[in-house]
Amino acid sequence: MSHPRLVEGEVRVIGHRWSPRVHEIKEFLARSGVPFRWLEVESDRAAVGAAERARPAFTRFPVVLFRDGSVLEEPDVRAVAQKLGLETRPEGREYDLVVVGAGPAGLTASIHGASEGLRTVVVEQEVPGGQAGHSALVENYPGFPRGLSGSDLARRTLEQAERFGVEIVVTRGATRLRADGGGCRVVTLDDGTELAAHAVLLAIGATFRWLDAPGARPLVGAGVYYGAATAEASACRGQEVYVLGGGNSAGQAALVLARHARRVTLVALEDSLAETMSAYLVERLDRVRNVEVRTRHTVAAVEGNGRLERLTLKQVKTGETERVPADTLFVFIGAAPRTEWLAEAVVRDGDGFILCGPEGVRGTRVRTGWPLEREPYEMETCTPGVFVAGDVRRGSVKRIASAVGEGARAVQSIHRYLRDR
Repeated sequence: MSHPRLVEGEVRVIGHRWSPRVHEIKEFLARSGVPFRWLEVESDRAAVGAAERARPAFTRFPVVLFRDGSVLEEPDVRAVAQKLGLETRPEGREYDLVVVGAGPAGLTASIHGASEGLRTVVVEQEVPGGQAGHSALVENYPGFPRGLSGSDLARRTLEQAERFGVEIVVTRGATRLRADGGGCRVVTLDDGTELAAHAVLLAIGATFRWLDAPGARPLVGAGVYYGAATAEASACRGQEVYVLGGGNSAGQAALVLARHARRVTLVALEDSLAETMSAYLVERLDRVRNVEVRTRHTVAAVEGNGRLERLTLKQVKTGETERVPADTLFVFIGAAPRTEWLAEAVVRDGDGFILCGPEGVRGTRVRTGWPLEREPYEMETCTPGVFVAGDVRRGSVKRIASAVGEGARAVQSIHRYLRDR
């Protein structure tokens, strides 16, 4: 089974506050729904002493301690996943359906495919849940009137997929897609493993768009974070926190962080948050005393010696700048598709989103080399038997419910393709 079961109880993560590796592990555990306690080397010597009694003379951090007494020293995320009982390698090499991406679209497609008799594997390079897994609170998804976290929604969907026999492989990226003779489609993973399938669904979603400001990249994981509000919120107690972005994800993050931070400043390009954020979130932010909203601003520069110390805020209308002290910056400025590895396997637009269906491929027949007399089915790319769903599809609606619907629709086209073969 793919969700954590083998190690029960609280996991302890011990390390340095501004370590990118620590941030990766904390984010992985939080999004996987694994309870953990974060202990900082510099401030919690008693905790470090307890760790050293478990295994003397630790020299490399982070250290991850499990309830069963086992210890991992300076592990990567994949080692933690394996310890938790998550699958990081596929069991087989041949499937009816390979789904690349375990966001709402990919998991929904896997449920529909497996429940209708297709041997299905889902390959996810990070944690199941996709962009939705970063949401601190999802309140507009049907059936949950009080809302639930994105990681909780992902966990529930993952359990449902596993109940139908879907194989879930995590921390494993896809690096190549090709079409072999006889209608076989082959997905190559980052360790060289090749998975052959009758059909492939690309539900790879999108990754956070990087902040293109001087000084930002070197401090990722050391005060600059993409998403991660839930995992890092408790570490922001008493801090000056900035959130960059004007969408719902930024608003949700600001509300969560405000429970711990001394002050949260939401920085947005728009003239008003109402232009890009749901009305209920705007109203809630107005009621929180320690949240300040600065519209018509952006982050122009990031400074710090080993960790974030200052930001330069820029007024986009006048060009005026202001340097402010900052402990943490969370960035929510959109997302970019993860499609570079597909090369010429599918047709993408100038931004990397995948074209599909008759409308998507029509007019590009010469360039795509579409080999069949029929037109592509709904959600089918320029390569027969390769389909797309979710945020990575050109023209998709970037909402969880829409991604779920696309995953279900894609499987119907996949069944049609398999019947017609």
